[in-house]
Amino acid sequence: MQAPPQNRALLERASRTLLDPLGQRLAAAVQWWELAPLAGAWPVAVLGEGPPLLLLHGFDSSHLEYRRLAPLLAERHQLFIPDLHGFGFCPRPVGGRYTPEAVLVHLERVLEAVLERSGAPRLGLIGASMGGAAAMELARRRPQQVERLLLLAPAGLSGQPMPVPPPLNQLGARFLGLPVIRRGLCRTAFAQPDRDVGPAELEIASLHLACPNWAGALASFARSGGFGGSGSPLPPQPVDVIWGHDDRILSRPQKQAVESLLGGHITELEGCGHLPHIDQPTTVARLWHA
Repeated sequence: MQAPPQNRALLERASRTLLDPLGQRLAAAVQWWELAPLAGAWPVAVLGEGPPLLLLHGFDSSHLEYRRLAPLLAERHQLFIPDLHGFGFCPRPVGGRYTPEAVLVHLERVLEAVLERSGAPRLGLIGASMGGAAAMELARRRPQQVERLLLLAPAGLSGQPMPVPPPLNQLGARFLGLPVIRRGLCRTAFAQPDRDVGPAELEIASLHLACPNWAGALASFARSGGFGGSGSPLPPQPVDVIWGHDDRILSRPQKQAVESLLGGHITELEGCGHLPHIDQPTTVARLWHA
């Protein structure tokens, strides 16, 4: 089965032309997997050697957000970094279902393929922002196949799904596609945007918007309500959290809810925003390997 031509072309071009050389290398590591019974070919970046480690990105993002952390983890692990269903450079057929359940069904197929290809009985799991909620859900579904979890500024662990009805969901997706809004969101995610956010970061934050039906899939996901309440009950595996002291996306109530769930299994990094794996990748890698 062929990968979506425009999506594949975007990534192949990115592997040569992205301003961030680490982004180039990660784009070049993408393979296109068949994940029966799901139709189509699905992007998964694969690099490194060692025990398998599955990394899940956040909302309206892609595997490229792991460009700084991946080389550090690949020294000891074989990394598998998929784009989540409906996001990144995945196929987005018009009329498809874009919901948390669809994300998890896709991830179960990815997990099975990772274990088959690696020959390992279990894998490690890292999830960032919304990917943290997806990681918790996946760990509960596959308790024998997920060894431990690290959540990076996890979102969606508390509260409830919040469906956005039409036409607000379509308007919201168009709004998120505006260049000035993308720039503002990207700057909000960093602890020191004046220093750290430039053309290279903005390019990667917006590259996947050129995929066909990006806005339609995003609007459909918003209508589903997204992830909410994914932190409870806790999965049986060890769960650790890293978040930034200067996170301007996670609210104080959201952090308090996670603290009540996990207690002392939380590390807060000074001078760090909503993206510990970009702001402080060396520290994140060290804590994972500890």
